[in-house]
Amino acid sequence: MPDLPSPRTSTSTGPSTSTGPSTAAPTDADAARMTDLGYTQELNRSLGVLGNIAMGFAVVSPVVALYAVSMVGTMIAGPAWVWALPIVLLGQCLVVNVYSELASQWPLAGGPYQWGRRLLGPSFGWMSGWVWQFAVMFGNTTVAYLAAPWVFALVGVTPTPGAMVAVAAGILLACMLVNAYGIRILSLFVSLGIAAEAVASVLVGFALLLFFREHGFSLFTETLGAEELSGGSTTMAFLAVLAVAGWGFIGFDACVSTAEETKDAGRQVPRAMWWALLSVGLVVILNAMAVALAHPSPAAVVAGEDLDPVTTAVTTAFGSWSDKPFVAVVLVGFLACAMASQGGAARGVYSLARDGGFPLSRHVRKVNRRQAPIGGLIASTLVSCTGLLLGLNATAIGSLIAFGTAATFLPFFLVTLAALIARLRGTWVPSGHVRLGRKGTFLNLLAVLWTAFEVANVCWPRAVLAPPGAPWYQVWAGLIGTGAVITAGLLYLAVRKPHHALRSAPAGEESDAGAGTGVLAADRP
Repeated sequence: MPDLPSPRTSTSTGPSTSTGPSTAAPTDADAARMTDLGYTQELNRSLGVLGNIAMGFAVVSPVVALYAVSMVGTMIAGPAWVWALPIVLLGQCLVVNVYSELASQWPLAGGPYQWGRRLLGPSFGWMSGWVWQFAVMFGNTTVAYLAAPWVFALVGVTPTPGAMVAVAAGILLACMLVNAYGIRILSLFVSLGIAAEAVASVLVGFALLLFFREHGFSLFTETLGAEELSGGSTTMAFLAVLAVAGWGFIGFDACVSTAEETKDAGRQVPRAMWWALLSVGLVVILNAMAVALAHPSPAAVVAGEDLDPVTTAVTTAFGSWSDKPFVAVVLVGFLACAMASQGGAARGVYSLARDGGFPLSRHVRKVNRRQAPIGGLIASTLVSCTGLLLGLNATAIGSLIAFGTAATFLPFFLVTLAALIARLRGTWVPSGHVRLGRKGTFLNLLAVLWTAFEVANVCWPRAVLAPPGAPWYQVWAGLIGTGAVITAGLLYLAVRKPHHALRSAPAGEESDAGAGTGVLAADRP
């Protein structure tokens, strides 16, 4: 893992072998780098390293990471489920090692697409971008759906499945409107969300852990019989929890999505990813332990009698007066996550569309007068809304977590695999500010093994993640989602051949889809 610097600038300007401190490069140097990579600067480059960290922090989000999965994790494996969190965090650190080298060398929006075509060629790059893009959009589906219950909790109404879907769709539309006003407005809302995170996660977590413990730390060695849902197998229960816990650490690549709006992106984006992942990871583990130790009856969660263990722990500790304020703060955190995640999705679509690599690229690549990717926002919102159909007839919290997590780990696997193959072929030697040398290959191999395991684990159909009597497509949500995206991508690749534009369009000319500048010949694989 590269050194983790302080998120501030200093006086060093020379090349480095780590993500150490440096002076932010002037905007014209960033624009020159964009030109070298075959593009012109169209988005508003106004984010510093702290703004980029904030985007990643908001998307990973301790509130969304923990409060969405604590009930599911406890029901599956009891209080012992928290041991899955450090394991997943360690695995994701392997992924960030690879992403840091790639983002340092090619600091462009639409990272997996841009990196994949430079590592293994246009076809692989396009497919990586397609899979990643839909992963982010389906991730937005999950965030919006998980935010909906907090809206109903705030007004004291018990929702129906259809009402949950309607509110989630409304959240996606509202987030699209905020994003349409540009990166500055988005960053303000994200900052508000981070303030809410500080209250709902850090302060509440420490208070529960230090002053309101109901149990000893030996609680984390107990399953309380939760493994019965997995046929009595503790191993199968823990594998299911690893799948669920994967949802908690998948948003750090939002830092890459805003690379073209970040000053000195080649240096700042890698460090922002590390700060976002590690800070969120530590807060999530802290809060998972705090909630379990402060909960009056973990056995009630295992038995399915308490479907909101976090709120129960908080209101038991602080009193019933804290219920609505806590719900409001948590909801703000969810909304900030949804806005930041949707902004990342829109920029990924924009990156594909400007090279003619997305359906209706001429329209989707449009940027409005506020320098926001309005075409990508509309397209990503429509796709995210279609994913909500999974929850139309039955509550789908567990299924949508599996759905969103599976879709996200697949591009992690594709990117790390492409990087490893290119390293072993000798066609890629990292040349950005982050260079891990020989250990980078070993860490890359471990990242491939980890992401391959998690893709298979999350896609494995489990009835335990769906409510009793749920329709079959909820049980198979992870596999259906990834299978549909891959199949649609392969068909589009075979019929429309969008990768041909990447292979043939020189810099400064429009692709055959009329979508913008192509790729410099010197920058092609």
